[in-house]
Amino acid sequence: MLVGLVSMSAASASDVEVLHWWTAGGEAAALNVLKEDLQGQGINWNDMPVAGGGGESAMTVLRARVTSGNAPTAVQMLGFDILDWAGQGALADLNAVAAKEGWDEVVPQALQAFAKHDGKWVSAPVNVHSTNWVWANKSVLDANGIDVPATWEEFEAALAKLSEAGVTPIAHGGQPWQDATVFDAIAMSTGGPEFYKAAFVDLDEEALGSDTMVEAFRRMEVIRANVDDNFSGRDWNLATAMVANGEAAFQLMGDWAKGEFLNAGLVPGSDFLCFRFPGTQDQVTFNADQFALFDQGGDVSAEQAALASAILSPSFQSAFNVVKGSAPARTDVSDEAFDVCGKQAIADLANAASTGNLYGSMAHGHAAPASVKNAMYDVITAHFNGVFDAETAAAELVDAVSIAK
Repeated sequence: MLVGLVSMSAASASDVEVLHWWTAGGEAAALNVLKEDLQGQGINWNDMPVAGGGGESAMTVLRARVTSGNAPTAVQMLGFDILDWAGQGALADLNAVAAKEGWDEVVPQALQAFAKHDGKWVSAPVNVHSTNWVWANKSVLDANGIDVPATWEEFEAALAKLSEAGVTPIAHGGQPWQDATVFDAIAMSTGGPEFYKAAFVDLDEEALGSDTMVEAFRRMEVIRANVDDNFSGRDWNLATAMVANGEAAFQLMGDWAKGEFLNAGLVPGSDFLCFRFPGTQDQVTFNADQFALFDQGGDVSAEQAALASAILSPSFQSAFNVVKGSAPARTDVSDEAFDVCGKQAIADLANAASTGNLYGSMAHGHAAPASVKNAMYDVITAHFNGVFDAETAAAELVDAVSIAK
């Protein structure tokens, strides 16, 4: 029977080729929800995974494919990367699909800013990830008498207590995008939202080189002192596994980490905890995974339209984000199916959006263009690895951004 089904599928199904970097266990499980949705419509999913949690490797592969005249059907993208490709005229016009299904009314404006170019929908948002989360092994915290820290000072005290007990306080992967993810949260906590916007969105030199930025780098040094010696080059999901396995207490990572805990059979609230980075409880820094659909001759193909429609359907938005750990990209999706961390994510997102506390993540390409983001990466990672002290790092950040602009 299986042979018959495969033969029938090959004979009758159309194809979509999808380039993405969702290769970790929890991510792959979430992506299967979309694959199965399309297969139910008779559309084959040709998978093109490119490993690398920040998507840099995938973007390199994409440039090569487009240069050779062989763009994929759809590509997972973030933030300014979408706008860059749209500006080159490479993306399909999804306005007909969007109008038919009312995307303008249900997708938050902060996401539309990256999903639309010159009034045209060019990508379909899959989710809203927030990046200022901390994940913790509850048993490790309980064994060491540590409550969820609400301030930087409480967090620093918890790190010291864990270190004295011989426990690795923080699981971290030494890759530039991971270093920047941590710095994102620290900068928001240190200076607050007005400082964050001035430095990372407005690229104000005074903010970039300020005493507040120096203090943010000093706090990064505290983080560096509390990771294990083997952090360099570690993938983010392996750091998550350290927390899941009780080898470390905390991980500072976006909410895609939750998918790894769930994939390991752990229960939020009982086995692991989720909370906002201390000092950022009112803010949400976000990135939004989107699938940009590439122009394939001027018209949106039936397969592309089906893919875009499936991505933003309420049923898929709920099913996918329950597994992925993120919040839906639509504001009208019920939180009923979500666990305690998912319900908090949805509530935090709604609150941040309504109070002006929703900010695009610098580390994930939603605050400034890629050239600036990469320049910041270089300085943040150099500092994290001891090349610069805090004062020098702030000064280098000013210069790097000035050149990148």
